[in-house]
Amino acid sequence: MEKKYIIGVDGGSQSSKIVIVDLEGTVICSSTQTLQPTYLAEPGIVEHPDDDLWDSIVVACKETMAKFTGDKKDIIGVGLGSIRFCRALLKKDGSLAQPVMSWMDARVSRPHDETNPEVAYVTTATGYITHRFTGEFNDTVANYQGIWPIDTDTWDWLADKAEFDAFNIPREMLFKLKMPGDVLGSVTNRTAELTGIPAGIPVIATANDKAVEALGAGLKGDEAILISLGTYIASMVEGKENPKGTQNFWTNFACEPHKYLYESTGIRRGMWTVSWFKEVLGDSYIEKAASKGLTAEELLNTELKDVPAGSDGLMTILDWLAPTDALYKKGAMLGFDGRHGRAHIYRSILEAIALTMKNHGEAMCDELGKKRKKVIISGGGSNSDVFMQIFADVFGIPAQRNVVNGSASLGAAISVAVALNYYKSYEEATAKMVQIQEMFEPIPENVMLYDKMNQEVYRNITDYTDGLFKKTYPLFN
Repeated sequence: MEKKYIIGVDGGSQSSKIVIVDLEGTVICSSTQTLQPTYLAEPGIVEHPDDDLWDSIVVACKETMAKFTGDKKDIIGVGLGSIRFCRALLKKDGSLAQPVMSWMDARVSRPHDETNPEVAYVTTATGYITHRFTGEFNDTVANYQGIWPIDTDTWDWLADKAEFDAFNIPREMLFKLKMPGDVLGSVTNRTAELTGIPAGIPVIATANDKAVEALGAGLKGDEAILISLGTYIASMVEGKENPKGTQNFWTNFACEPHKYLYESTGIRRGMWTVSWFKEVLGDSYIEKAASKGLTAEELLNTELKDVPAGSDGLMTILDWLAPTDALYKKGAMLGFDGRHGRAHIYRSILEAIALTMKNHGEAMCDELGKKRKKVIISGGGSNSDVFMQIFADVFGIPAQRNVVNGSASLGAAISVAVALNYYKSYEEATAKMVQIQEMFEPIPENVMLYDKMNQEVYRNITDYTDGLFKKTYPLFN
């Protein structure tokens, strides 16, 4: 196969990652730029400060292009993915009228409130980043989930005027919709100067961040369930229809036009909780890890070898960010005794993630009437062998780790390869570009322990704790 390269953009909640891959999915070079902490002006307001989403992409692009030793003429396109459920308000020239609202911002769960006279456009994170790359006012339809006047059956704006108007966004304020795989525009000269990416190459529409992650993780067919380890942890399976009235999952757009992803309830501030715990340990622990040539997370993973499955009875409830319809919910750790140290706390958090997602994912799959034969784990957390084994043991099925575990950028690249006809289909591109690194088989005795722990205690643990938090909420909020 001829040597061609693709740039995959993964704009996340905590960082922006740029990856250059070849047509076999091999990572040539990459760079990640951490985002600034979100700005919390008051309860319910969560914003990305300044122009952080774009600025972080610029830095990561420049660093990636500086590492690239191939011929820039062989870069065939940019696949653009970014966070879903955000809202960007732009001026007439496409610049920000105010900071981008995070998916955690309460305002994005309500219709647009038109109070800023400078606002000329209302769009998503992908729409805003598309404009910065291309100068066009185009956006992928597959990132319009949440409070947007979108029809998920037709993949277009709502046709009914009354339904459309309920979202309070005038039609002229919305971007032109493009299907996944369409060309959004081409890299402008100004963007080329800022990023080092060649001017004129096409920027291809993908979908929302979870959809490109699913594509890059190789989630195809009905035998696998994907666990996406991000700031928001989700479980997903592939679907071909848009079912209505479901109880245990909702329907998201996929990267492939007119296909869907079914997604269970997830964990808000999921892997953020792991980051939170590392920060709680403080600089001294980070320095201790560095003295051993490790990150804090790597050192924690080495300490886990002495902690048994079940963390000696320590259990974590992961409500570090309460949903808007149950603001009383709080995170908790239950069952401390003298045996427990930091490694127990860490393992308990990891086990809580796996148990919570097993319950959510199982409810979804039961409603769909199809059991899954393996679980694919995507995201940086899959680097941990212990975490991978926990998933295999909790789910009771093999857990798959891929070579490229930050798969959103690879999914964006796969979209480019198909759009530009280097592969005939998404199935062919996925088969060629997604490389499996390792399978973790479940350990029978751990499977039995987790199943008993889950059935007898963990599955219904919040039935007991929620009552307490309902009483403490008015005291401290």
